[in-house]
Amino acid sequence: MLDCPLTGFRVWGGVIILLVCTAPPLSAETHPESRKPIREIGITIGTLPTGAFNAITDVPGVRVGHTTLISGHGALRPGFGPIRTGVTVVIPRDDVWNHKVPAASFVLNGTGEMTGLAWIEEAGFLEYPIALTNTLNAPRVANGVMNWMLREYPAIGITDDTLTPVVAECDDSYLNDSQGRHVSEDHVVHALDNARSGRIAQGTVGAGTGMRSYGYKGGIGTASRVLHASDGEYVVGVLVNANHGRRQNLMIQGEAVGRRFVQKTELSQEREGSIIIIVATNAPVTSRQLKRLAKRASLGLARTGTIGRHGSGDFVLAFSTGNVIPHYPKAPIYTMTVLSDTHLNPLFSAVVEATEEAILNALTMASTTTGRDGHTAEAMPLDLLNGLVTR
Repeated sequence: MLDCPLTGFRVWGGVIILLVCTAPPLSAETHPESRKPIREIGITIGTLPTGAFNAITDVPGVRVGHTTLISGHGALRPGFGPIRTGVTVVIPRDDVWNHKVPAASFVLNGTGEMTGLAWIEEAGFLEYPIALTNTLNAPRVANGVMNWMLREYPAIGITDDTLTPVVAECDDSYLNDSQGRHVSEDHVVHALDNARSGRIAQGTVGAGTGMRSYGYKGGIGTASRVLHASDGEYVVGVLVNANHGRRQNLMIQGEAVGRRFVQKTELSQEREGSIIIIVATNAPVTSRQLKRLAKRASLGLARTGTIGRHGSGDFVLAFSTGNVIPHYPKAPIYTMTVLSDTHLNPLFSAVVEATEEAILNALTMASTTTGRDGHTAEAMPLDLLNGLVTR
């Protein structure tokens, strides 16, 4: 639990923002309404159409939940605050424990952690929610996922199998009291209980609350693509937690816009970072094919200017709701529908486009945030994008 009592909450964009300890009123630095996704600025990424929500939740059955923790200001008091952190969860489908989804991962650069990947790589499926949070909070978030799973499936660890939660981390210690590990098990359960489909809040929310990307405020971003009817009308959705990149490398639609924004004094503040990319689709693809999709997500990442730096953790996890892998089936054989490899190219395009747009949405939707010791992550100035990009 938190080291101090909960004092209230506010709701913006479907996200519950918890106010803990002695938090000042939320100001423009944490208010998301003045921010816009990249398309509303007039910049279109790629050629494929988006889903209704332009989000990972356009994949039927996928749900996302956030718990955002914002509290305190001023000097860092390790273990107490200021707090700028949270947790974001992705639930692949209802009852994913009994109706598992094919899954696979790809690690572009491994300076970081996503727990549970060894079992996913071995088994070829995912059987519980995915959780995103900050680095030092990963064990507590794993406990929260286990608490939720034990409540939902009481036989786990008794007459049923055990579980190894999937928790992906990025470091938010520039803005947040990371040592405090303020995301509790209850916060994780809350995010899971309130996960929903539809439109997703982006930017400075959930696991993205304390993140920075390309020298600006980063965080949660999402996007989707829908294949043409001739290619099956399958949906591909991507969600990212963007905490990566250097400002001078930022590119939008192939143009090096970051060079126009960078100041010499900012170069000394650059540091390594990480990104977590979650890819979902309803196309009937196998674990082997999902690994191929996961690899293509790194191409969308590269289009924004990232090189996969030595100190960066760049993790991709892909899953498909297009088939069901049963939990301990009684019959020795079960049937899966599989899309031919020769028809994967449209999915590859969709993953690349959706990943690129999700990252840019994380930047354009994130709001300026001041955290511990007065550290400030400035929001990307949207007005400076006008005229900089060929649309």
